Amino acid sequence: MQDNIKGKVVVITGASSGFGEISARHLSDLGATVVLGARSTDKIEKLAEEIKNKGGKASAVTTDVTDVNQVKNLVDSAVKEFGEIDVLLNNAGLMPLSPLEYLKIEDWDRCIDVNIKGVLYGVAAALPYMKEKKSGQIISVSSVAGHTISPGGAVYSASKYAVRVISEALRQEVKPYNIRTSVISPGAVATNLPNSITAEDVSKGIHDYYEKNAISADSFARSLEFIINQPEDMDVNEILFRPTIQQL
Repeated sequence: MQDNIKGKVVVITGASSGFGEISARHLSDLGATVVLGARSTDKIEKLAEEIKNKGGKASAVTTDVTDVNQVKNLVDSAVKEFGEIDVLLNNAGLMPLSPLEYLKIEDWDRCIDVNIKGVLYGVAAALPYMKEKKSGQIISVSSVAGHTISPGGAVYSASKYAVRVISEALRQEVKPYNIRTSVISPGAVATNLPNSITAEDVSKGIHDYYEKNAISADSFARSLEFIINQPEDMDVNEILFRPTIQQL
């Protein structure tokens, strides 16, 4: 087994809960330094303290990924405190499912701002540092919905398809700099993501589905571990996984 995680500086957006929180805990346990970004200052500061109290290295930087300057500050703060950035996990995301006829335009705007622009702002913040040292990994979270589409998921799926497109274009562009790019596309995994659905009828259906089908969020953390743990000559470009019982 490789040991390519210990000592790496990993910046995580959306680190206050769900995939971000469990990934921070998991990678810290494996020896990584984690820099936590999220809007919920209290939550990420508490998480950082918990990690440090266990002997790990962590810091928290309040970050709204829809603000390019705040994302840049997150990455700049990581480099200033710990000397570098080895991995960026573009994790912050929303899942505001609803049929288009509901005209949830504010949800559409927010979904695009967080799920697409947030990823691009992360790339913009991390890329200059990684180009300079000719090393690094940019890992972004898509979804099974980035591979398929169902009623009510038009805008969400579009945003998650976009994450895959951005990551693949980036992969091709950064070959001269030895930078690796990856996408993780989870299916139904137990997080608070369904809470971002504002259409009540859709929300009830998705919550019921998750209660019956979702698997633990450590499935995501294990996938992330696999990607980061590979040697620099191996670029894992995508992991797509679902609960065994999930049909969609």
